[in-house]
Amino acid sequence: MSNPSELKYAATHEWVRQEENGELTVGITDHAQDQLGDLVFVELPEVGKRFEAAAACMLLESVKAASDIYMPVAGEIVAVNSALEDEPEQVNEGPFSGGWLFRLKPDAIEDSEDLLTSKDYELTLDD
Repeated sequence: MSNPSELKYAATHEWVRQEENGELTVGITDHAQDQLGDLVFVELPEVGKRFEAAAACMLLESVKAASDIYMPVAGEIVAVNSALEDEPEQVNEGPFSGGWLFRLKPDAIEDSEDLLTSKDYELTLDD
């Protein structure tokens, strides 16, 4: 699966989509879900909680590993994909669609401009 070009990416394998209302939807890339394997548990962040950029904000657990998910930019969590609590496999099945993780209101929307393009993100995978 290729990484959609309209999204931005963090080197820590999160993707970011800017919504019309200025919020950012965040998920993990197909590469990240593939590396983790079958997800069995999702610990979502609390709505209303604030995080700095690059801070660990939630946890994904698979049959083979647990992995922190990092905040791509500083901001406040405004929504979570609570369906993942009962069906964490949605992240494996559709990391860019139904498997989104949370939405945030960024402190500064321009911070998302510093994230990677799909091409730049793919270059990090060759390392």
